[in-house]
Amino acid sequence: MNKQIAELLDEQAELQIAPLIDMVFLLLIYFMVSASLIKKEADLGITLPGKIAQAQAVTMPDEQIIEIQENGDVVLNSRVFGSPDSPDLPELEETMTKFRLAAEAAKTKAMVTIQADGEVEHRRVIDVMNACAGAGIEHVTFGTGEGS
Repeated sequence: MNKQIAELLDEQAELQIAPLIDMVFLLLIYFMVSASLIKKEADLGITLPGKIAQAQAVTMPDEQIIEIQENGDVVLNSRVFGSPDSPDLPELEETMTKFRLAAEAAKTKAMVTIQADGEVEHRRVIDVMNACAGAGIEHVTFGTGEGS
């Protein structure tokens, strides 16, 4: 019986190399394939701003912002024009005419942005648009005022 136990221990103690080599090759292939799936970082191609010579001169439009406050006051460059009850704004029209002439002398577009408060009556905005039309300003845009 001791002889049978000794033979069993010898048989179990044998190390089989072939399956071990197969397993090592399978692990090697797995790690090689999974390592190639990781993408490398690419160059983002960012160029920093610098001095660039312009081929032609760019003309920037001249713009004025007319604010219409909640109480109906028309404000241009911290100056109030007309009274809130008056539909006519002759001082604003005169100032806008001077602005248009100065823009034409500089060979730029005279642009006006009207920023009306959300609580202003529409007639007041129309009064300002009439003053701009009387001054000959064709490029009028609208911006959002505070409280709108």
